[in-house]
Amino acid sequence: MAKLLIIDDEASIRRTLKEILEFEDYTVDVAEDGVKGLAAAKKTIYDAIFCDIKMPQMDGLEVLDNLKSEGIPTPVIMISGHGNIETAVDSIRKGAYDFIEKPLDLNRILVTIKNALDKTNLVEETVVLKKQVKKLGKSSTIIGNSPAIDEINTMIEKVAASDARVLITGPNGSGKELVARQLHEQSNRKKSPFIEVNCAAIPSELIESELFGHEKGAFTSANKMRKGKFELADGGTLFLDEIGDMSASAQAKVLRALQENKIMRVGGEKNIKVNPRVIAATNKDLRKMIKNGEFREDLYHRLSVIVIKVPSLNERESDIPLLANYFIDKICKEHGMSPKTFDDSALKSLIAIDWTGNIRELRNIVERLIILCGSVITADDVNTYVVK
Repeated sequence: MAKLLIIDDEASIRRTLKEILEFEDYTVDVAEDGVKGLAAAKKTIYDAIFCDIKMPQMDGLEVLDNLKSEGIPTPVIMISGHGNIETAVDSIRKGAYDFIEKPLDLNRILVTIKNALDKTNLVEETVVLKKQVKKLGKSSTIIGNSPAIDEINTMIEKVAASDARVLITGPNGSGKELVARQLHEQSNRKKSPFIEVNCAAIPSELIESELFGHEKGAFTSANKMRKGKFELADGGTLFLDEIGDMSASAQAKVLRALQENKIMRVGGEKNIKVNPRVIAATNKDLRKMIKNGEFREDLYHRLSVIVIKVPSLNERESDIPLLANYFIDKICKEHGMSPKTFDDSALKSLIAIDWTGNIRELRNIVERLIILCGSVITADDVNTYVVK
């Protein structure tokens, strides 16, 4: 349930407002002046704040200014018995969500708090989408001219425009996410969100809430309704990374979502239509897992309309110089350092390494060499700073 804070120097207002809101199942804290209210808002995350304007020590507009300067995004609803147009305009200009005059009207209070909480949910979803946009703005070109990479790029060109589901296989660090992003960026959905879920990083008891969302009160910590990744990716692309680590119960629900294009939030009672394009990736042998009863065969067939295999770095040795030079330029710019280069001997030494960590490991090694070596990196530098 949502957690609210009431800041008012009038005990009767605090008591009445608290009783009204608690009757509506909100959790409510109170503070008797602006100083205590500001301290509470800094200590606890609230979903919305009611704040009186006329108070001793620190008035409501000062509280509002302090909240904004501290970067606390909680919607603030100003209340006052001395309301006038100028005060209302000033509080809204300073960032208040709304302004309510005393005596307080019950219906106005409930409608305002509902709208404020809806805004909080929208802000959280916008933050997610902005992160995705920021990621998409970064270069996601698949670097390489080896036959294996040429084949992948050709496959992406053929498949991207369709809504066919794609299963991307390959070892950790080989660039599976990059392939998924390229599929999205070359698709008709590129202006819609690319939402990523790392199935291995989310505890099994939380994966269903993460994928399908939950209703308020669905479980102990479900303080408010949250949309899941399927809803956030509606009209865009949902990337299920490490799909082989998904629990059996979540697999069953994902299969149903793919079959029906509908999901149900945890604790919910109604189906919600969704239309994301689903791309999955794994470093595991799903066919072997199917034989062992660890992965659903029907889900596998739903996901693997198109299969793209991403090779290990050791299988595409000719791409290592291209990747190394790409990373050295990119990382030098990121660190604000003068450009550095590899000489031919260094590149030959890099090719000779057994890259168990694939592209991710190569990038980390290049960054290490940039930091520890001179302007021209040699084979001696590679032999010194790379553990083989």
